[in-house]
Amino acid sequence: MNLLSAKDTVHVEICLKQNENHLETLENLLEIPVREYIAVVKVPLGESVKINEIIIEGNSALADLKLIESLLIERENKQNGEVLSETDLQNLSLHFYSPLRRVMELETFDIDSGDTGECDAVPASNHWLLPSSSFLHSWENLIYEDGLKEKLLKFALSALIFSQHSVNPHIISCNRLILLHGPPGTGKTSLCKALAQKLAIRVRRTFRHTHLIEINSHSLFSKWFSESGKLVMRLFAKIREIVVDPNNLVCVLIDEVESLAYARDCMSGQEPKDAMRVVNALLTQLDAIKEHPNVLILATSNLADTIDLAFLDRADIKQYIGMPNIVAIKTIYTKMLDEMMRVGIILEQSLKENDNHEGLLSALAERSQGLSGRALRKLPFLAHAVHTTSSDFDLNGKIELSDFLDAMLAALEKHIDDQKQIKV
Repeated sequence: MNLLSAKDTVHVEICLKQNENHLETLENLLEIPVREYIAVVKVPLGESVKINEIIIEGNSALADLKLIESLLIERENKQNGEVLSETDLQNLSLHFYSPLRRVMELETFDIDSGDTGECDAVPASNHWLLPSSSFLHSWENLIYEDGLKEKLLKFALSALIFSQHSVNPHIISCNRLILLHGPPGTGKTSLCKALAQKLAIRVRRTFRHTHLIEINSHSLFSKWFSESGKLVMRLFAKIREIVVDPNNLVCVLIDEVESLAYARDCMSGQEPKDAMRVVNALLTQLDAIKEHPNVLILATSNLADTIDLAFLDRADIKQYIGMPNIVAIKTIYTKMLDEMMRVGIILEQSLKENDNHEGLLSALAERSQGLSGRALRKLPFLAHAVHTTSSDFDLNGKIELSDFLDAMLAALEKHIDDQKQIKV
């Protein structure tokens, strides 16, 4: 088992076009052609790219590459967009996977509503099998400061290595609990899901199946206060049914964990006693489930200062996720504009080679500082809807890049004004 690789390892994630049952057979079939293809084609790091069909056409040695949907190449300490050196080509680690197209399953619990004698269905959790088509390419499209995603991935891999080697927790503490905290809209939940997806791809040789179970915190701490602690215990009992199989890796996501782990020392006498029971139940269940070496807990919070200290103490890493810096903002905008060019809404034009385009993009990024990633990703739609001239349903019309950048700036100013009005 080698979950954590050397720093000079080049990871190549090969996404197959369809869910193949015989993945091992395809690995054997495609390994040599993939290595030959990467040696010939300068594939940029950090970007999911399609196989160049012109190169493989007429080349019988590479013909099987048509089974591949995309390649993603990553190497530590190298920037996205760089290409591999000759030395790098000797250190390839290939990860083949087929994204599962199964829909998310909603787990509900029936609760007696009381007077009517009827039962209400409480949504308890969302369940995905990974790698899922729902999260395809999510990792590379989430933009943060350099090294943040890689740091979280390495922590998760190290935590799994310690647990798989049965390191004595009374000697070395490792709870396999990651807490991401920060302001709303910074992508904490999306990053947790992308991390689980990444692990599913990277650890497939150790764990045959990866499950992502997202706990519905707000529903569990429900209007039925007396039932909330019991609901937490019922949910973790369900999770343990999956965890008992050592071939399963189970990532448990607790979004907005402060809903379930509100600081007990801040509770007033008017707080329902069940609020304290919920915190106690959650902590007890977390302590119980970590006895299984194939569980990773991912938690997010917008209000970390309201989380119970006992929960915070259990978190191995408490990573702050803030607003994107100007470099990240510019990268986010560039990716969004590239996507709109790809689908044909904007005319394909270079951002870097045109000084006017580059200047407009830089001005837009500068003005956008302080906005969340969620707010930034809404701007292309708002710009198109409000600030472009056409009111026709014209699927063939394309907008000049400079015009669209002007429209984005107008949409940004409107968004900033709207936010000021809300705060007044």
